[in-house]
Amino acid sequence: MAKINRRQFLQRAGVSAAALAVGVYGRSNASAATRVDDVASEGVSATVSDKGKQYEALLADSGAALVNPMMGWTMYFYSNELENYGSKLAPSDTVDDFPGLSTVYLRVPWSFVEPEEGKFVWELLDTPAQRWIEKGKYVAFRITAMESWLYYATPKWVFDAGAVGYDVEGNYIEPEYGDKIFLEKVENLVKAFAARYDNNPNVAYVDVGHFGMWGEGHTVMTSPKHGHSWGFETQKCHVDIYLRHFRSTQLCISDDFAVYSNSASKLQITDYAFKNGVTLRDDSILVSPAPNAWGSSGLAQQFWPTLPVILEHAHYNEAHWDKEWLYKAVEEYHTSFMSIHWWPRVLLEENRDVIEKINRRMGYRLCVDSVVWPKSVSRGEKFTIKCLMRNVGVAPCYKGGYLCFTLKDDKGGVVSTLVVDNFDVKSLQVAAPDKAKAVVVEQEFCIAPRYEDKAGVFFRSCNAGEYDLYVSVGQRDGTPLYELPYYGTDGHRRYKVGKITITE
Repeated sequence: MAKINRRQFLQRAGVSAAALAVGVYGRSNASAATRVDDVASEGVSATVSDKGKQYEALLADSGAALVNPMMGWTMYFYSNELENYGSKLAPSDTVDDFPGLSTVYLRVPWSFVEPEEGKFVWELLDTPAQRWIEKGKYVAFRITAMESWLYYATPKWVFDAGAVGYDVEGNYIEPEYGDKIFLEKVENLVKAFAARYDNNPNVAYVDVGHFGMWGEGHTVMTSPKHGHSWGFETQKCHVDIYLRHFRSTQLCISDDFAVYSNSASKLQITDYAFKNGVTLRDDSILVSPAPNAWGSSGLAQQFWPTLPVILEHAHYNEAHWDKEWLYKAVEEYHTSFMSIHWWPRVLLEENRDVIEKINRRMGYRLCVDSVVWPKSVSRGEKFTIKCLMRNVGVAPCYKGGYLCFTLKDDKGGVVSTLVVDNFDVKSLQVAAPDKAKAVVVEQEFCIAPRYEDKAGVFFRSCNAGEYDLYVSVGQRDGTPLYELPYYGTDGHRRYKVGKITITE
């Protein structure tokens, strides 16, 4: 059986590759004040200056790649065929040297997952998934119903049960996507799939994958052969199956579900997906040369303000590779996820410069430019911490989060947790490179407040002394969630900014 790659596929089909702001913060002139602690050389990003009764820390972006929820590079462990592209990795190798790699992607045919009805081979997915999950990273999935290299991507038993299919020149069989029996069997699989992976914090996203060639939502190669085509109602059925069972996980559909152009902003199936919280991915940019390197950046504008947009570049050996256009796609789509669609270290070695450039923009990048706090506070005394924040990435921090200032002793013990719960970082606006505006964020706190009663005065145990002050962003209870672009971490995504003294 002759294989066909994506570029050949599209060439033969005659279609294209994808067809509270306060102004920019001016840093204080540290030389005009007494410098207390310049500790960047010691692995901390803060330069602290004495401002009389206060300290001011200016934090410098380290330039490091960040691994955070709902963003990052996606390593294609299975890209349809099982040998692409994780087969050469040792079981212990999760490509930790690839900066910004956050997610492993597992894209396999349905017949490999459910070779017999109701009997599932989850080991195929769980094995690579657990390797990345153990490293604190994420997994994403697509299960497909049609492949260009496999006759029965949909299991043969589905057709034996009476589902209609169309032979395409003896190379592969395409299911009748609207067939009742086919949809029933798809739903049974998706129900079992979701029972295993929905509401799982380790899962970044799941593709609606049972419609079209490679699960990408198009039939432009096969419809001319057998004369059958499908429209919105059939596509909607497939989206609805996934929506019924994946109630908590981010779902996405390929741009190729729709007839599109760069100027399109809304189409029927993508509009339906958006209204139901299903996001957009583009399969696959750079398969055609610039300036036609992609076709759906217009569609992405509906999605990115509230949902993470996913990009897949063409298989590296099939792509019309252009580093600047790869970076440009990140900007135009406001991309949160980008594929590693090749042997990962080969891609890294030949493209490290643009990968590092992309890492400073892809997804969100939360920056705390400055922090101002009192040198000394008494237990029970009210005081204010003020900072300036920006998001210098191309996408919002969709899950949101809250600043937290943590005091720790010299043994790393938590002395006080102070959460800025009046500001959600999700509201930070994105902008063009170097144009993000800083927002003033401040809140009043009190450490170990006193409670007076006729029975006495009560306050929690908190010793006087000098403590380290850390900043983090995360849950409302003070649990850090996000890496910030700074040195000086305590190992738990808190970053040292200076010191503070607590008095009696």
